[in-house]
Amino acid sequence: MTPQLAITMGDPAGVGPEIIIKACKKLEDRIRAGELRLLVIGSNVALEAARAALGTDIAIPAVDASAGDWPALACLQAAPEGGSIMPGVLSVDAGRFAYEAVARGVELAQAGRVHGIVTAPLNKEALNKAGHHFAGHTDMLAHLTGARGSVMMLAHGNMRVSHVTTHIALEEVPKRLTPERLRYVVELTDDALRGLGLSRRRIAIAALNPHAGEGGLFGRQDIDISAPTIERCVADGFDVVGPVPGDTVFVKLRAGQYDAVVAMYHDQGHIPVKLLGFNVDPVTGTWNALSGVNITLGLPIIRTSVDHGTAFDIAGKGIASETSLIEAIDYAVKLAAARLQAKN
Repeated sequence: MTPQLAITMGDPAGVGPEIIIKACKKLEDRIRAGELRLLVIGSNVALEAARAALGTDIAIPAVDASAGDWPALACLQAAPEGGSIMPGVLSVDAGRFAYEAVARGVELAQAGRVHGIVTAPLNKEALNKAGHHFAGHTDMLAHLTGARGSVMMLAHGNMRVSHVTTHIALEEVPKRLTPERLRYVVELTDDALRGLGLSRRRIAIAALNPHAGEGGLFGRQDIDISAPTIERCVADGFDVVGPVPGDTVFVKLRAGQYDAVVAMYHDQGHIPVKLLGFNVDPVTGTWNALSGVNITLGLPIIRTSVDHGTAFDIAGKGIASETSLIEAIDYAVKLAAARLQAKN
């Protein structure tokens, strides 16, 4: 069975409509061959405007949510159109669409109509101005699904990094590192690796402090919290090592010594993945593509996302890269297929 995925547009004023059109065009052969089933959810007006601006001939017919079956590629209006939404211009209406698209995607996923959600980027300011007070997709999805907790995993090639904490101040990180939270992240990371088809799932725990605390000279969290938790995980059958100093753990991950790393905080995990994911032009000093996927673990539904923002500065110019979106679709297909197989 080919999984049915929903692609939520995110903020229609951002690069979402453009990268969706580009991705669908590039994936057209796979869609026609029955390897992919994609339902775009958002503003059909913004999607058609992007298609026309790009001069792309791909057909994405509009469908109704109540239809018994959808074409392999279709679009669903998330909410009634309001004011005009212009590329690169922040607006309340665009924030409203971003929320409604995700809410509709969650509704369809919980009803079993779609098997995973792939999200294009939203703008947090527009989202909040529209009255939806969330820090981003992850908080919104946890609210909409009733999840007790979630974990962010970034993936680029063999660089798979999940996070104990993300959007909090550094001074708060040690307080959030508890045996319960670390164990929860390890379990979800192991489950995600299984869903991605890895038979051996070697997980390294990054140290919070320099040199893993240097025997207590630089802090005791790695010694008093991480090390005993790792021991218990190993005793329960998980393939876990650490704490490994942060200045070497990602080199070892890239070398294939581990299959994933558990990072302690946002920048510790994001910097190595994004450093490798950005494709930089050495002549101009600008980046022209970004590879990488954001996977939310701990939700009752599958959700993957691009690993970049709305890029208002280039929205509507036809130069946004669809690479990350295609990778997010591929990851969602793998995870959804594994979940469907497990159910059967």
